[in-house]
Amino acid sequence: MRARRHGPRRVAAEKIIDRETNIKCCQGPGKIREEAWQDADGNIVRYNLAFISHFICQKDNGRVLGYDSAHGHHHRHFMGRIEEFHFVDYEALSDEFFQEVAALCQESGKEN
Repeated sequence: MRARRHGPRRVAAEKIIDRETNIKCCQGPGKIREEAWQDADGNIVRYNLAFISHFICQKDNGRVLGYDSAHGHHHRHFMGRIEEFHFVDYEALSDEFFQEVAALCQESGKEN
């Protein structure tokens, strides 16, 4: 009988942030999606931050900017491109994300 192989053990996590907010940019409507899960020790173990606007980006299901930890690594989405980045902590990342979204909304209006 063959032994079953299991991947890395998943840590039990509780979803503590689950928000979707409609926003208005100069080029049209968009939305912010924010999700985060924490373990029993209070550490963020999974997250998803996304700024979606089909008026600004038609690639990647309209995701203009996003950060997430899916697939076991931290990565950044920007206008259809994906790149890895150095993750420090969720609070710092969230602050940076919202600053980038504000700048993108302002920049998108300058193009018109």
